[in-house]
Amino acid sequence: MQEELLHYVWQHKKFNTLNLKTTNKDSVSIVSVGQHNLNAGPDFFNAQLNIGEQLWAGNVEVHIKSSDWYVHNHETDTAYDNVILHVVYEHDTEIYRKDNSVIPTLELKTFINKDVLHNYQKLFANQNKWINCENDFAAIPEFTLNNWLERLFFERLERKAKTIDELLIASKNDWEAVLFKLLAKNFGLKVNGEAFSSFAKSIDFSVVRKLQSKPEQLEALFFGQAGLLNDDIQDIYYLGLQKEYAFLKQKFGLTNTQVVPLQFFRLRPPNFPTIRLSQLAMLYNKHNNLFSKVIATNTIDELYSLFMVSTSVFWENHYTFSKVSKTSKKILTKSFIDLLLINTILPLKFCYAKQKGELNDEVILTIAQHITSEKNSIVNAFNNLKEVSASALQSQALLQLKVEYCDKNKCLQCAIGNSLITK
Repeated sequence: MQEELLHYVWQHKKFNTLNLKTTNKDSVSIVSVGQHNLNAGPDFFNAQLNIGEQLWAGNVEVHIKSSDWYVHNHETDTAYDNVILHVVYEHDTEIYRKDNSVIPTLELKTFINKDVLHNYQKLFANQNKWINCENDFAAIPEFTLNNWLERLFFERLERKAKTIDELLIASKNDWEAVLFKLLAKNFGLKVNGEAFSSFAKSIDFSVVRKLQSKPEQLEALFFGQAGLLNDDIQDIYYLGLQKEYAFLKQKFGLTNTQVVPLQFFRLRPPNFPTIRLSQLAMLYNKHNNLFSKVIATNTIDELYSLFMVSTSVFWENHYTFSKVSKTSKKILTKSFIDLLLINTILPLKFCYAKQKGELNDEVILTIAQHITSEKNSIVNAFNNLKEVSASALQSQALLQLKVEYCDKNKCLQCAIGNSLITK
């Protein structure tokens, strides 16, 4: 028996609520189980209970055994003075208030639903499983699963919104600057995400604004701040960038001593930081007020069009500054734009709409449903249990499910776990 299960049983009334009696034979009827408290103090606040002939309002404490009250030293803690009922699985001793009056105790052992106990024990029986419910996941009703995944998707957006809120504070509520920092990190992907993020933080966005109409200077700014213009390469394009960057560095007082070095190792050439930096520069050259356009765009096709940019001409036959390659137009691919939409654009649109009090769930959901599902080890493992991820909505939700619920054994807070425990 786990105390967490007793919290769940009390909160959701998974026991026979008829003819309840305290250990002193007083009748108990529940008006309200109270508000579940996940912080320090009694487990449930503001419960309302009829005990005997009296209506009580106060707090409820839950333990496995009555004696746990003393194990946890509640008798010396004034936070527990207003406990009106002690809910336990097994009653083994009386509990007293400071005035020596007995705190009523409800022993659930004889009232608890036996199916709930059995299903709970079955769910947690084998801790070697990838997830606790993997043997039953395929049988979860579609309605339960789809509704839970939709909620998890928004939970994940909420988590990402916290990062955006921090960036907004640091930038004094400059949404355009925040978008630039978010996009830069995602243009770096996993390998260079930290490096691209540090490069973006090293530039005041007002400098980007001033150079947006000048693609050569914008590239010089990005390549120079990223530390890619320190070599002795005798190429007219490279030398031009060096000259422009030296001018910009002096004009704007730029420094890049805190920028993380970029990595080329084990990257496919289209993901080389040189290519991604040029694409990012051309994106900002193409779009003034990119943030405003992102917010005004509410369809997937319009978003794809917005981010359909290429490199500058030099990079059409180069991947590095020093070596010529086969000519090819290096346009942002649909799969890459999908990553930008998932990790930057949807969280940003969600956060902005929420701050403005104009959140439209349907717009966010519709866009997410039209983005191809991500492919990674977690999503693939869930799909092996049941083909569940058809879009980014589901794949993002499954990541949230695994990391925040399955890995933490929070089955009692999960709609899937609830479905299995109460079936």
